[in-house]
Amino acid sequence: MLGITNKVAKLFSLVSQKISARIEYISKLKVVSLTPQTPSIGNVLLSYRIEPFLLQAAGKPIPNDQSWNWECLIIAQTFLDMGYSVDVIQFHNEEFRPTKKYDFFIDIRHRLESLAPYLNPDCIKILHVDIANMVFRNLAEYKRLYDLQQRRGITLHPQRYEDINLGIEYADYATVLGNDFTCGTFAYSHKTMYRIPISSSIVCPWAEDKNFEAVKKRFLWFGSNALVLKGLDLALEAFAQMPDYHLTVCGPVDSDKVFERAYYKELYQTPNIHAYGWINVGSQEFLDLTKNTLGLIYPSACEGQAGAAITAMQAGLIPVLSYETGADVYDFGVILKDCSIENIKATIQQLSNRSTDELKTMSHKAWDYARNNHTKEHFAMAYRNAVLDIIKNRSITKNTNSEKSLVTAMV
Repeated sequence: MLGITNKVAKLFSLVSQKISARIEYISKLKVVSLTPQTPSIGNVLLSYRIEPFLLQAAGKPIPNDQSWNWECLIIAQTFLDMGYSVDVIQFHNEEFRPTKKYDFFIDIRHRLESLAPYLNPDCIKILHVDIANMVFRNLAEYKRLYDLQQRRGITLHPQRYEDINLGIEYADYATVLGNDFTCGTFAYSHKTMYRIPISSSIVCPWAEDKNFEAVKKRFLWFGSNALVLKGLDLALEAFAQMPDYHLTVCGPVDSDKVFERAYYKELYQTPNIHAYGWINVGSQEFLDLTKNTLGLIYPSACEGQAGAAITAMQAGLIPVLSYETGADVYDFGVILKDCSIENIKATIQQLSNRSTDELKTMSHKAWDYARNNHTKEHFAMAYRNAVLDIIKNRSITKNTNSEKSLVTAMV
């Protein structure tokens, strides 16, 4: 399994089939309680999503559309394998209050701030970062909406606005789905951060017979909602000015009627732009589409680590990304110098003008990188290593503090 250890492979196997614990849903408290197969050595509170745990308890399959569906299972399984009991609450559960001692508390949003006063002082508090800092993201979306207003004379509402999250300020550590950009938006806190590679829902075969000469001018925009935040407006305007280049749009455009009306001409009346709509990345249609596409254009204003970019790399697409996607492209992709329409056009043209052999090499490197870094197995391994290091660091700190206290007492 891609060179991972047998121990991690076993861990992932358990998670992918059925979590190896007794699952109990305490409806009054809205808590999923997981008990390890061995005597418990302590308790962990996980504030994330409870749906995957309830689905497993009911014997139903886990959806494959969002990485959090299995990543929260992997986090829980990590602690179960270490011998901890795990309580899971929904991340927006504002009613829950701790009634027991917890050794760890892991949260993805606002519960760290609200529950910190109720936790035992020695509880290790970890913020699981799956988005950039909220102040940065809110500002980034409003900046894109302002730019759109000035270019097109229309005002759209923000789609991803969230209240300010102070979790990092209450946390002892953070695990971060992202790269230096993502970590940088939390750097002000001076907290220790562990980078965890986001996992992908697919692992595609390499398209041996892909005709790179034929697809040189064919690109994909692929993303979820918050279309302006994710730069679809910029991609549409750029490709509308490049009739010799083709753009296929895969995303929930028809669910954002205001955006759809604003860009109706580009989406449906521009011959070189093809509005596909939502696509199942596990389908043959997705493989066929990516086989006939050179790269992904994704000028997002802010991500934690863009799952769309990683999925595209899994399919061998060359990534053309903004720095703010939180994804690394090394020598197999392009980071946009800026997300202006003119620069997007110039970057697309420059990439397409490279030799067929060079494009094939870049594509294969992108595919190989995604397979070797962004899988469920690698997420499991990286998360476990982060937890083990946190335990080690906390143990060293405790011993150091004990020694200092002893010296003070002797003096």
